[in-house]
Amino acid sequence: MSIKFNANEIRYIALFESMTGAMVKDCIIDEDNAKVTFVVKNGDMGLAIGKGGSTVTKVKRAVDKGVEIIEFDEDPTQFIKNILSPAELKSIKVIQKESKEKIAIVTADSSNKRIAIGKNGINIERAKLLAKRQHNINNIILK
Repeated sequence: MSIKFNANEIRYIALFESMTGAMVKDCIIDEDNAKVTFVVKNGDMGLAIGKGGSTVTKVKRAVDKGVEIIEFDEDPTQFIKNILSPAELKSIKVIQKESKEKIAIVTADSSNKRIAIGKNGINIERAKLLAKRQHNINNIILK
C-alpha cells in the first residue's frame, strides 16, 4: 500500500530529512494538536533525535509544532510497541480474521492503558492510522 502525501507533508518530510539525515517513511500532521509525527527508517532514530535531543529541537523550531518521532519496524508487533511508547504493554498479538482483516490485540495494565490511549484518544487513533498505513492492520484493540 503506497501512501499519498499532500504538499504540506512532503514539505515537512523534506525539511526533516535535510535537517536530520534520517529517512522518513511516514508523516502525519495533526493541526488540531499542533503536532507532526514522523515515522523514521529502522536504525535512524539516533540521527533524528540528535545528541541530547538537539536535532529534534531544531526541527520543532523550524516547523513551529510539537514533533514526535517513531521508529519503523518490519515486525508489526514491535512497530505498535514503538508507536505506543512510553506505555509499557504486556502483550501484542496480531491476528488475521477469516475476512482477511488483521487486528492487533494489545494488553496493558490500567495506568499504561491510559498512556496508550492518550488525551482524547489521540495516541490510540494515531497508532491505528499508522498500523493501517504501514502494516495493513485494520484495528487495534486495547484490553
